[in-house]
Amino acid sequence: MKTNWVMLAALTSAGLVACNGSSNTPAAPAIPEGTTVTVALLETTDIHSNVLSYNYYALAEDTSLGLERTSTLIQAARTENPNNVLLDDGDVIQGTLLADLQAVAAPVPCSGTLAVHKAMNALKYDAGGMGNHEFNYGLPYLSQITNTDFGIPGVAKPTGTCGAPAFPSVLSNVVGVSSGKPIFQPYTLLPRDFTATAPDGSKLTVKINVGVLSFVPPQILEWDQKVLAGKVSVTGVQEAAKQYVPELRSKGADLVVALSHGGLDTTPYSPKMENGSYHLTSTGIDALMIGHSHLIFPKGKEEGAAALDASFAAFPASAKIDAENGFVNGVPTVMAQSWGRRLGIIKLTMAYQGGKWVVQPAKTTVESRGFKYTDGKTLVNADPAIAPLVATEHAATIAYAKQPLGISTDFEMSAYFALVGDVSAIQLVNQAQLDYVKNFIATSTDATLSSYKNIPIISCSAPFKAGRNGPSDFTDVAAGASPAAPVGLQVRNPGDLYLYSNNNLQAVKIKGSDLKAWLETSARQFNQIDPASGAEQDLVPSYATIYNYDVFYAENNALTYQIDVTKKLGSRIVNLTYKGAPVADGDDFIVATNDYRAGGGGAVPGIDGSKTIIKSPDANQAVVSNYLASLSTKGGKVTLAANGSARSWSFVKTATAGPVILRSAPGHLALAQASGIANVASEGGLDASGFAKYRIDLSK
Repeated sequence: MKTNWVMLAALTSAGLVACNGSSNTPAAPAIPEGTTVTVALLETTDIHSNVLSYNYYALAEDTSLGLERTSTLIQAARTENPNNVLLDDGDVIQGTLLADLQAVAAPVPCSGTLAVHKAMNALKYDAGGMGNHEFNYGLPYLSQITNTDFGIPGVAKPTGTCGAPAFPSVLSNVVGVSSGKPIFQPYTLLPRDFTATAPDGSKLTVKINVGVLSFVPPQILEWDQKVLAGKVSVTGVQEAAKQYVPELRSKGADLVVALSHGGLDTTPYSPKMENGSYHLTSTGIDALMIGHSHLIFPKGKEEGAAALDASFAAFPASAKIDAENGFVNGVPTVMAQSWGRRLGIIKLTMAYQGGKWVVQPAKTTVESRGFKYTDGKTLVNADPAIAPLVATEHAATIAYAKQPLGISTDFEMSAYFALVGDVSAIQLVNQAQLDYVKNFIATSTDATLSSYKNIPIISCSAPFKAGRNGPSDFTDVAAGASPAAPVGLQVRNPGDLYLYSNNNLQAVKIKGSDLKAWLETSARQFNQIDPASGAEQDLVPSYATIYNYDVFYAENNALTYQIDVTKKLGSRIVNLTYKGAPVADGDDFIVATNDYRAGGGGAVPGIDGSKTIIKSPDANQAVVSNYLASLSTKGGKVTLAANGSARSWSFVKTATAGPVILRSAPGHLALAQASGIANVASEGGLDASGFAKYRIDLSK
């Protein structure tokens, strides 16, 4: 008894307990009914390791991108909104030569931190989600650079503490196959003290618990099958959200934010949807931050902002998507484009009602802010604090990019006019892939593969860099054969020709009917042109899925076809021939492609992994590099005649009453003419995004 009284006295004197058992610490004042708090949720997405405003493929500054400029937007938004949370929606660690250097050429050690994570740590992100490209370099690498033990047999994180993001990494819909448990924490709860306003106008501090979820497309199991098969499984976004949103609420989440690395697909829900973000709005979340599509949502608010992407304009009215103000089924939603080019801002107001915080949609605004937000004309400056953080890595990447491949070219390989027939940046890739598959089958000891030796081999590749990320995002490999430029091709050039270092070469065996369906799918890239219309018509309504525009090639240009853009989707391919004869539905072909396409990426009918006959361990980008090396050892060089002028396709000739335009980088009309693209008639003015409007004469 005496001991207990002493303890009680000690506690009482410490102000922890009174004699009646209640705390002497003043209780937190009750929050007055009707108190409001405004929180700015800030989003970056699809940074793709673009830390600086620099293009390593072109070895030139590019002021249209870079986290160092996004940082300036972040500082401004934080000044405007003291109550803020900074989140990232994934696709951070892959996408530039800097990323490839740190992951493959000179892997960052456990003791080091990725350059992009150094910048993000300096910016004090609050949490980050995952994207599909986080898995490209494999699970061991991802485990190391996030300092996370996935609990997956055979995937061991290095011992000790590895350099990693200084903020929580979250992923809600990927679990280990053997454990059945999430490989990252499925959510995080961020307690934050924010300044609120009472009904009488006075200020008070309130605690807001912000819950954060993250989702990736289920297709990671197809796109990165070689590194994920048997190790992880993926849950549909709705199923995962319905599991974890109630958990977050039960743990006190006042505000639940979904980081969804997927676009807005309004078709009926499927757990296999690549772009299932739309269907998260019914799961009880308060705010939705999306990515993956590299688009702007809602429409930029700064002066001269580009018009909404055609894919947003096409939504049915029943979808309840407000693409002007940024709401999806009443949920504030933002997509901040890609490469650090924008900052998403959901300025969300909540009112304290009935003992809980309730979102006020009428007092909530959404913005996808670009670099010209202040006056619509002037670019924000780069934050000078970022570049010194990654100076060593930047210099190393430039040195890596300049390493010679030992072969020269006599023409410029570019994708500025790939959508109207220029194959100068595509043919070499197709030749490398075709050569690889041809040799693979010829030297194979496998009886089944040997039986395919007489089947025609064709190849397809897309113009991966053809405007998807703005007017500076085009493949452009300069000629390097003149006395003034004897350097020739360098390490940076195969990555310019074939962007995705994670794609591995595969081959599929298909029928002529499959080939026709594949070509029809590629032709979806084009708008349906009305020949009688006198209004201006875009030939390409959206550049968001440019990587799905496959261009086919056969040796000696044996495969040819035409596209009739006046026809509806699914009925555009005509005059499809091989060696001058029409391709029959039952004809056999082997197509050299990549694992993304062979496994179902791009939704080509019938191309779903079931027709794959070769799964190469070699990356397509490496196949291109090795092909160039083989040409070099044979004393050859890359020439326009042999490697850049075999155009397999053309448009069906059509006269139009009004102009048909292609948006591309300005100042390249002469290059189109030099490449033999005679249907580029003139160059018009720039649009709000900086694209030039080239007039395309479909009658030629």
